[in-house]
Amino acid sequence: MSSWVESTSVSFECRHSSDCGDDALRVLESLERTRERLDRWFPRTVDQLTVVLHDSVASLTLTNPLLPLIWAATAPSARRYVTGWVGRRELHVLAPGVLRARSSGAPGSLEMLALAPASLYARRVIAECNREIQHSRIRGRGAPELRWAWLLEGAARWFSGESAHASAALRVRMREPRRPSFPPSVRDAPLLGGTVIDLLVALRGEIAATQLAARLHPQGPRAALAKAFAGRSLDAVEFDWRAHLQRRTG
Repeated sequence: MSSWVESTSVSFECRHSSDCGDDALRVLESLERTRERLDRWFPRTVDQLTVVLHDSVASLTLTNPLLPLIWAATAPSARRYVTGWVGRRELHVLAPGVLRARSSGAPGSLEMLALAPASLYARRVIAECNREIQHSRIRGRGAPELRWAWLLEGAARWFSGESAHASAALRVRMREPRRPSFPPSVRDAPLLGGTVIDLLVALRGEIAATQLAARLHPQGPRAALAKAFAGRSLDAVEFDWRAHLQRRTG
């Protein structure tokens, strides 16, 4: 029978099953690399974070009863990539072995899942840069986490490198009958949010993407997009985004 043990790195502690010690070390190395990369772009990062690797979905769900609701509210093509959650001091995620088992087998699926801890950490860094997110609580659809889900999820997954592997998953999403909205809805944020950041980086560079994510625009998402895309109309940005989706999905 396995037991809970701890591993540490310079910036993180990790609680995990004794059966996945090597995987835990690889997760810690990945998080350290991600922290160093984000430190070059964002005004602050986060250390002294405890990472908890869960050996089952049931164990993960016990730490956050909202997860079943989040999965239900996520587009089917993206549910396998919702693999944990991050709070102020702890990051809870499925263990690497469980993540590997969730892979669809399509190109990029395994790579996206391997980057799940890095993506959750990037989300925590983005929240650290935004007081509105730090101090908010989910109170209906108007809460910041919901209004800005496309940005929080998209930037986290883009800066972690996860979005670069999403083409096959995007093709699955585009075959679903519901046409995606712009900016992407909460339902599509985990998968399509990164494509907005991808387009912004292609047109205006990584600094523009960092500025968009590091400070939420006080007038809301539409104003934020207009500013990020240098004052272009939302209709024009949406047109380019849908063309970008077509390119990503072949």
